[in-house]
Amino acid sequence: MANIKISSKVEEEVWGELRELADESSQSISGLLTEAIRDYVRRRRIRPQVLRHLDDSMREHDELGRRLAE
Repeated sequence: MANIKISSKVEEEVWGELRELADESSQSISGLLTEAIRDYVRRRRIRPQVLRHLDDSMREHDELGRRLAE
């Protein structure tokens, strides 16, 4: 897979923590950033799907919910 170069600003304290983590885990900062971005994107995409399934389930079991609330 091809890599691209990015540029961004990060708080100095957070950057220091990332550097420490990279040293502790013997990983590159680039590798950690790639992993973090991948996880973030995955979580953001999954959440709407989960909420849709929850809404569908609540609609499907609406009567049961009313009975349990009594």
